[in-house]
Amino acid sequence: MSETRSKARHRRRRTTLAASVPLALTAAGVLAYGSAPGAFGADAGQPGSASTAPAAAAAPAWAADVADGFASVNALGQNGTYGGRDGRTVTVTTLADLEKYATATEPYIIVVAAAINMNPVGKEIKVASDKTIVGRGTSGQIVGGGFFLGQGVHNVIIRNLTIRDSYQGVWNDKDHDFDGVQMDGAHHVWIDHNDFRRMADGLIDSRKDTTYVTVSWNKLSDNNKTFGIGWTENVTAALTIHHNWFRETEQRNPSTDNVAQAHLYNNYLEDVAGTSINSSYGNYSRGNTKMVLENSYFQGMKNPVQKDSTASIVQRGNVFSGTSGRNESGGTAFDPRSYYSYTLDNAADVPALLRSGTGPRSSIGTTSTTSTTDTVSTNAVAATTITVAKDGSGQYTSVQKAVDAVPAGNGSRVVIAVKPGTYRETVKVPSNKPHVTIQGTGASRKDTVITYDNAAGTPKPGGGTYGTSGSASVTVEADDFQARNLTINNDFDEARNQSLSGHQAVALRTAADKVFLDGVIVNGDQDTLLLDTAAKDRLGRVFVTNSYVTGNVDFIFGRATAVIDRSVITLKKRWDGSSAGYITAPSTAAGRKGILINRSTVNGDVSAGTFYLGRPWHAGGDASLDPQTTVRESTLSAAVRSAPWTDMGGFSWKDDRFAEYKNTGPGSGSASGDRPHLTDAQAADQEVADWLGDWTPTAG
Repeated sequence: MSETRSKARHRRRRTTLAASVPLALTAAGVLAYGSAPGAFGADAGQPGSASTAPAAAAAPAWAADVADGFASVNALGQNGTYGGRDGRTVTVTTLADLEKYATATEPYIIVVAAAINMNPVGKEIKVASDKTIVGRGTSGQIVGGGFFLGQGVHNVIIRNLTIRDSYQGVWNDKDHDFDGVQMDGAHHVWIDHNDFRRMADGLIDSRKDTTYVTVSWNKLSDNNKTFGIGWTENVTAALTIHHNWFRETEQRNPSTDNVAQAHLYNNYLEDVAGTSINSSYGNYSRGNTKMVLENSYFQGMKNPVQKDSTASIVQRGNVFSGTSGRNESGGTAFDPRSYYSYTLDNAADVPALLRSGTGPRSSIGTTSTTSTTDTVSTNAVAATTITVAKDGSGQYTSVQKAVDAVPAGNGSRVVIAVKPGTYRETVKVPSNKPHVTIQGTGASRKDTVITYDNAAGTPKPGGGTYGTSGSASVTVEADDFQARNLTINNDFDEARNQSLSGHQAVALRTAADKVFLDGVIVNGDQDTLLLDTAAKDRLGRVFVTNSYVTGNVDFIFGRATAVIDRSVITLKKRWDGSSAGYITAPSTAAGRKGILINRSTVNGDVSAGTFYLGRPWHAGGDASLDPQTTVRESTLSAAVRSAPWTDMGGFSWKDDRFAEYKNTGPGSGSASGDRPHLTDAQAADQEVADWLGDWTPTAG
């Protein structure tokens, strides 16, 4: 952007408030996924096939999602914000195609399916009206630049993207105006579920009377000038800012200058102690701004809430933990419910809610059709559904019988819909039956349970014992497998079976590529979740998101390239009531990625300082293996040891790949010889997309 006027401070002048507009009815579709809610509609199907040209497809269900908050208000000739809903859907992987469709005059839904590097660095694509720009799953990234919405641009959705790394090495950079999203005089904009970080200037700048904007469910981190609103003498703008996680951001969190209606609620502002980034202020009401600030959580922030003498702040229900300095309120504001309806979450729940719920989601940006041309596709193949019910109301009464009914060499998705109940059986999906989904149909993932109680030392009917891999309640050997909304359990009772030679009891074993576990519980004690590959030289990728994994000894283990994303890892006591254990035991082949725990939570009712994050499993004494576990941007309970890695089977963890990056919580710790931390540069090569490669997990 070529703006020459300095943005170092907002201009403040007295101006009368603009007349308010009537209440607008909202129609945002919301899908709550366990404890990580988001405004995503339902989606089904497979990603489009690879193509050198942008792929166009019939609009998927999520494309009907519309904004809430002020972006939903009927004003300025625009009734709400729905982006490119009325246009075609195109998929882009290059800068040229992204710019072509974003600047076009007609409406488009633009699905960004790769990391796109901006050239030159700092480039901001000039987005035209009536556009949805959305990342496909977690793979859509804008690297080294962003978007610009100029005067009069309206009805734009920017969603589910990672926008990062235009930072030029100068913290208070006044020479490089490189923003993530800059809006100068735009209106009706929805910025939702993005990950903004490390930009040379603002992550988001809303300037020059930009109005009717909603900013929701974003993570904004590692930045100086984060979110500025104003650069105007007029007091006309209306913005809603809710459910955003501001983490390690120094200023403008946001700074709101001359905003007629600023509604901020359920945001989480976190300044992590002991780091090089220190907050200077949190929410700031400047000039003649009228701000309503509700049910937000401020942790460690300096000057968490402040206002000018001419501005107003009405505070309700906020939580302040370890904050210092100015915390101000006063004056009169407005009633947000006279413009739109909304529901507040409890402020105490906000940190956990936003750690798991902000940023890009795997369930959005994926389409249910396939195409290799720039024309609307009509050749989608509907999934076949097989119903399982204990009471006989389905086609089968057991899950395994439904799997048996899937034809060998199956070429399209088969959904095994399992009604609520406990299915006491072992289930195996063999390698010749790909594209299978096992999905619980209950209201909760706890309603549908597949369980059994084999262990490594359990006698087999034909003689011998099962062994660790053979003990699994559910075994998946078929590629492109998915499971969602159910519990997979191994309820082997160690206390009653002390005489058995082996107590490893696997709940779920995967030995396949492109395994997608979304919204599941995997429960056991020792060796709960075995993430394997079909062979040592075969790639096996697993993506676990929005899920729970419980156990105590090596309970996430194997040689797969596996991501545990935005999930809860629950530590359990041993059979005798003692607290001691190991979370991961990777057996990664050299040259491959191992286990990545990303933006998750480690907790459980166990004693402090009793659990290791991991140890290297050189299966069979194989010295050629190179085990890897990375735990990043996660919350660690006090149960995690201060030296969180340990040796195994005569192999030193220090000879393999174990590291952390920007973890928080009482179990986190500073870098040391016993606790290696990644540098920012190293961490940039250890993100989810690096693990998944050319695969985007897609709900099906």
